Amino acid sequence: MSEIPAKATESEDPSGGARARAAEEAAPADMWQSSPPGSIYDYIKVASFSISPGGLIEQWSLRAEQLFGIPAHRAVGLDPIEAFVDPDLRSRGQRKMAEILDGREWTGVVPFRMPVREGGSPGEEGMAEVYVMPTRTAEGDKAAVCIVVDVRTLRSIETDLAASQAIFGQSPFGFLLIDTDLRVRRANTRFASIFGGTPEDHRGKGVHDFLPRAEADRVAATMRRVLETGDSITDMHVTGFVPDSDERRHWSINLYRVHSGSGRPIGVAWLGTDITARREAAREAASARRNLALLNEAGARIGNSLDLETTARELLDVVVPGFCDLATVDLYQALLTGDEAPPKLADGSAELRRVAFASAVSDEPFGGPGERVELGAVHRYPFNSPCADALRTARPQRVPAEEGGLVQSTLAVPMVAHDTVVGIVQFARTKGSEPFGDRDRDLAVELAARAAVCIDNARLYRREHERALILQRSLLPPGDPEASGLDIACRYLPGNAATEVGGDWFDVIELPGHRTALVVGDVMGRGLRAAVAMGELRTAVRTLALLDLEPAEVLSALDEIARGLGTPGGVQQATRAARQPRDADLCEVYLATCVYAVYDSVTRRCTFANAGHLPPVLVEPGESALMLDVPPGMPLGVGGEPFEEVEVELPEGALLALYTDGLVESRDHPLDEGLQAFVQALTDPSRPLEDVCDHVLNSLDTRHGEDDIALLMARVQGLPAESVGDWTLPREPRSVGRAREYARAQLLSWDLEPLVDTTELLVSELVTNALRYGEGEIRLRLLLDRTLVCEVWDAGLVQPRRRRARDTDEGGRGLQLVGLLSAAWGSRRTPRGKTVWFELPLPGADSPLTDPAEALLSLF
Repeated sequence: MSEIPAKATESEDPSGGARARAAEEAAPADMWQSSPPGSIYDYIKVASFSISPGGLIEQWSLRAEQLFGIPAHRAVGLDPIEAFVDPDLRSRGQRKMAEILDGREWTGVVPFRMPVREGGSPGEEGMAEVYVMPTRTAEGDKAAVCIVVDVRTLRSIETDLAASQAIFGQSPFGFLLIDTDLRVRRANTRFASIFGGTPEDHRGKGVHDFLPRAEADRVAATMRRVLETGDSITDMHVTGFVPDSDERRHWSINLYRVHSGSGRPIGVAWLGTDITARREAAREAASARRNLALLNEAGARIGNSLDLETTARELLDVVVPGFCDLATVDLYQALLTGDEAPPKLADGSAELRRVAFASAVSDEPFGGPGERVELGAVHRYPFNSPCADALRTARPQRVPAEEGGLVQSTLAVPMVAHDTVVGIVQFARTKGSEPFGDRDRDLAVELAARAAVCIDNARLYRREHERALILQRSLLPPGDPEASGLDIACRYLPGNAATEVGGDWFDVIELPGHRTALVVGDVMGRGLRAAVAMGELRTAVRTLALLDLEPAEVLSALDEIARGLGTPGGVQQATRAARQPRDADLCEVYLATCVYAVYDSVTRRCTFANAGHLPPVLVEPGESALMLDVPPGMPLGVGGEPFEEVEVELPEGALLALYTDGLVESRDHPLDEGLQAFVQALTDPSRPLEDVCDHVLNSLDTRHGEDDIALLMARVQGLPAESVGDWTLPREPRSVGRAREYARAQLLSWDLEPLVDTTELLVSELVTNALRYGEGEIRLRLLLDRTLVCEVWDAGLVQPRRRRARDTDEGGRGLQLVGLLSAAWGSRRTPRGKTVWFELPLPGADSPLTDPAEALLSLF
């Protein structure tokens, strides 16, 4: 409704003033009522003014003030042509004004310019559509009323209408305009194409006509909140169904409040797009990311242990509950008992043991259809069962769900490593979870394969570990070693199941003359090769010890042997290769440390030689423990350096400890700290030796599992003086008879009368040989301990050699007789000559005595 100017000066509020209220009171209630979306005048700028018969502005409305920016007191009385029209167009404007005042209507678009403002600034230019209507004054003079519309506002409205039409008609998104009653006022073609019908068919409908009740209530509440607060909602996900389809669809909607030109809320705009495909793609991407994360976690957590059962539990820790709700692992029983792996494709009926079970819903044993299998139980699968088929074909199988049970989907996946089936794993999902799909099956196969490789590696490692351990223990002294004049206790701790076997060893070797060799060594490296090298060195030590060589000589010979271990040609090839420059293969170089000690129970003196090993520890009665200063020398296998000997007299009751570096060194405890702790642990050496060993192992860090530990402890118990008979004989024939007398008297004093005859006979033979073939004074010594030992010393260097005498020979049968009547005999070099000895078992021992008469007769 256009505005009619009047001479009154009261307000002309277009949204309702005094005159408008008065008109409303005079008119019927339903006549002048405003209804949505509001008046057109809220959007376009319409103004009016009147022209007097003289062609001047007579009345100027408030809308005109807003449009032209000139108040009424300035505008009234102005010539509109002179005030608003460009000078170049004024002549034409005057002609049109004359025609209008002559009573002619006119309409057209007129460019205008605002008059200069009060501050002197130039007025703005514009374009107005003018409608001029002739009028008459009360006196009958011709005048006019002008209606003016801003053309720019009209063009803006046209653009907005075109944009609105484009949104509704051309937008690829579903668009709704919903009023304040939450009813559809307008829908576009895209929305109608999804829900059927034409856009007009959806007018007046509510959200409950399109969505399920729960979703519709949620959306309706959201739209009311948008109407009340004006806060927009973006990317709200809505789920529903389209007509004639059971497929669940997903939409993303944006809601925002719509206002009239005056700013009053008139409804809510709904802009929605179908995101079903995007949701599916996002779901697949999330599933792929989950699977990748699961595989990454499996790679990090499975196989950290070389134990079969632990590896199986690590697999279930990864998959439950991230991949399934329940899972079990069954491994072939033969594989767990240490036998070789089953055939590449067994028939599926072999015995299996359930080694792992995990559940996120129940602790009840899970076995699928049929009999329940407890954890740790040995069982078989029926030949026609899906699990047996999976074991037989090495392909995953789906296990039918048990009717009325908790589980709705189960995969039986064989564990295949290097084309060998080592077991089977079952993954199960309970009711309420999504059944296994093809992607899940592929992931299950990959997880089972990774665990199978780790289990197979653990099996191979355990087999090698057990073989090396058996070999190593077979090379250690069996039982509790015994030695003359020493109380022996020893401990050997192999590396744990997570490390390989090392080359640590110890040995106690009985030598002639109630002497004992104590040996502790460590081959550098681990595994079967180190254990084999240790066995070779230990055998060599025993062989060299029986030759009764000095400790330094034993280590020198061992050094040559160690260098030969890494050379195909042996010691001689290693010696020749050492003279030539070559690139050593470190994998073929065997190095070892060793300490070799010889203890004489008669003199209580001990001679040490060391090849790069840790120093022995000695604890004298009433004194603190100390490390003996034995020159370390070079490790065995390096060569080129001689070894030194150190002789130490050990007091009665002293404690001697030999050990390997695993006892005193680990990653968490440096060597110096470990040695100090070891010395401090030997504070009470008077306790039983077995208790001392246990105390040392409990006090030190012996559970690190990084290396083997060998500990050899000996308490000195020298041979009593009354158990030793020692005489010096002149070099004359009478010494033979005197030696027999000394031997008889000594044996009778020891209550060894059964040995008198044999001993006299053998002493006569040895003393006679010393007189005939030896040099210097003759020394006779009898030693009584667990056996009887007789030694004959002289200064000659020629060693006696046993030979077989012919029937016609008068001599040459003495040493044969010694060999027949004694338990053992031999000779050894000494610093001043040689010693020939023989040994006899004591009466009542397991070895019976040989009758001298029968021995003599057997020589002929």
